[in-house]
Amino acid sequence: MHEARQYAKKENGAVQCSLCAHRCTIAPGKRGICGVRENDGGILYATTYGLVSAEAVDPIEKKPLFHYLPGTRSYSLGGIGCNFRCKHCQNWHISQAKRENARLIPLSPDEGVSRALENGCASISWTYNEPTIWHEYTRDMGSLARARGLGTIYVTNGYITEDALTELAPMLGAFRVDLKAFTDDFYKKVCGAHLQPVLDATVRARELGMHIETVTLVIPGLNDSMTEQEALIRWVIEHLGPATPMHFTAFHPDYRMTDRSATPVALLEKIYKKAKELGLRFPYLGNVSRTEYENTYCPACGALLIERQGFSGRCTGLDGQQCATCGEKIEIVRHVS
Repeated sequence: MHEARQYAKKENGAVQCSLCAHRCTIAPGKRGICGVRENDGGILYATTYGLVSAEAVDPIEKKPLFHYLPGTRSYSLGGIGCNFRCKHCQNWHISQAKRENARLIPLSPDEGVSRALENGCASISWTYNEPTIWHEYTRDMGSLARARGLGTIYVTNGYITEDALTELAPMLGAFRVDLKAFTDDFYKKVCGAHLQPVLDATVRARELGMHIETVTLVIPGLNDSMTEQEALIRWVIEHLGPATPMHFTAFHPDYRMTDRSATPVALLEKIYKKAKELGLRFPYLGNVSRTEYENTYCPACGALLIERQGFSGRCTGLDGQQCATCGEKIEIVRHVS
């Protein structure tokens, strides 16, 4: 048992967690919405500290991250639990797993960093389920990772409080956030959450100096209107900057959302073109077969900078952080500082 951070003691032995935007008040013997933070005798414990459900060495493009250490591998770890209840979750078998019946293996923060280095990885990613609820573990491992020259990545739903995010800032390099829709109604009905805390956290992550990339899964009939997508793109340009990479990905039926068809590629291409028209420098498409819309092109001259096939990326037209053809500065992290 590892005592949690980010909580306050209340009356009658209850505690209030301040880690995510739910801010759960948890009675003795109960757990928060995430299912892994438990009140035992008036003390909040992180019950999955150092316990891993999934471990892999992935291309960083699989996160997807296209502008953070492109072409490298990322040591990727997942736990169990989530503070969302997404009806279309592709990792529901771990995100909705119970601590009592999950298959978990112990892995200390130091051992995790060592495995990343041994496997020739340039970074560590906390992914597969929501890393916010693994706060103490990722914080400890990330601090060790940065000290040894590794990049650090949250693949997150963004439902983290400002205090918790600020505590992570010294160690967290990239905040790859799902912007699942641009309406609160979607977040309430599909995810069991709210939109505004995600937007607030994403802006704060940028202010704290983290590299930001967004992913929006385009679901037919739920968030696929051009009006909504255009509003989302405009918000990103205004609040995160036009150089923020935005990934628009295809939906495939899964979990509790099998009543909808896959996203038409033509619709994704329409969103891509609208993003370019609005001034977004780096839109991308994902979850589709080989397409030129996964490549990185120079926004100034159109030269091919990074060619991608599947989950591999090859830098072909970059000179450091500049376009080798015209000298345009490209907003990309190629080395961990």
